[in-house]
Amino acid sequence: MRKYLVALTALTLTSAVAWADNGSSHPVRDSYITTKVKAELAADHMTKARDIHVATVNGVVMLTGKARSEAEKDRAQKDAWRVKGVQAVHNDIKVPE
Repeated sequence: MRKYLVALTALTLTSAVAWADNGSSHPVRDSYITTKVKAELAADHMTKARDIHVATVNGVVMLTGKARSEAEKDRAQKDAWRVKGVQAVHNDIKVPE
């Protein structure tokens, strides 16, 4: 249920800035990218979105927080790359040993 609410919230926020994804040559705003990445993480049943933090600067996405496994960490990075406008992804998510 929480993942559904997170996804719904992210989708609502995404629609508020959807104009950024208009197919023009204008760069996508960092806030739009951050919101879309969070939505991807929330929609992905293989990631625990509330434990992964997302920040974007000039199209570069920084992932921090914690993951349950290396597979979850890798999946979060793949989710971030799916978002239009992402120039690079820095994955600093920690995995317990």
